[in-house]
Amino acid sequence: MPNASSKRDFTTHFGFRPVDEEAKQGMVNDVFTGVAARYDLMNDLMSAGLHHAWKDTLIDKLHPVPSMRLLDLAGGTGDIAARFLRRGGGHVTISDINPDMLEQGKRKAIDAGLPADRIEWLVANAEALPLPGGRMDACTMAFGIRNVTHIDRVLGEACRILRPGGQFLCLEFSHPKNAVIEKLYEWYSFQVIPRMGKLVAGDGDPYQYLVESIRQFPDADTFARMMCDAGFSNVHYRPLSGGIVALHTGWKV
Repeated sequence: MPNASSKRDFTTHFGFRPVDEEAKQGMVNDVFTGVAARYDLMNDLMSAGLHHAWKDTLIDKLHPVPSMRLLDLAGGTGDIAARFLRRGGGHVTISDINPDMLEQGKRKAIDAGLPADRIEWLVANAEALPLPGGRMDACTMAFGIRNVTHIDRVLGEACRILRPGGQFLCLEFSHPKNAVIEKLYEWYSFQVIPRMGKLVAGDGDPYQYLVESIRQFPDADTFARMMCDAGFSNVHYRPLSGGIVALHTGWKV
């Protein structure tokens, strides 16, 4: 029988709190179930509208064409998918583990008049996708990977589902290197955003978790190395808005 010192520690973090690995996904699901109805409004308010420019930058880098098949992981309310289709992309599969977020996305897609025959909605865990490998031309993930339990598994799945020559693009909050920007960002994140969440969405706790999750996410250099370890080549990242956000890109060869 193994002794106590040889046992693996199956813990991770939920914001700043250590939690069992098996518990984290359910806790994250509860957060997004609670914020789904106000998710887009809060994104506009929290980022002062900047998230639109960040997502546009991702689409500019992707260069959608009519033959392109895209998998958008943690696609939630469909912001990336809508941009992809409007810019000439062919077909998009929007995957999210939270059905409430996808329901919001479906309503938005109908209201926006997006072509239903070019959209597939998939409730799935990004760590174990029920999709065949080597079929997608591109895979995107915007502001979702910091919420998963095992980042390496998600990166591995993203690489698996791509065809050779396919591209992975990941937009995520990062760590500003400018001390002044970092200090202002810290104050805004912890003093303003949770209060804004309580006022607008009726509960500040989910937004306290969200700002804590940003601090727990690896810096851009570390995440780039994780992408390389998962099998991606020609890995790069571009800081946006003073390093508050980074756009990471890599290719499957």
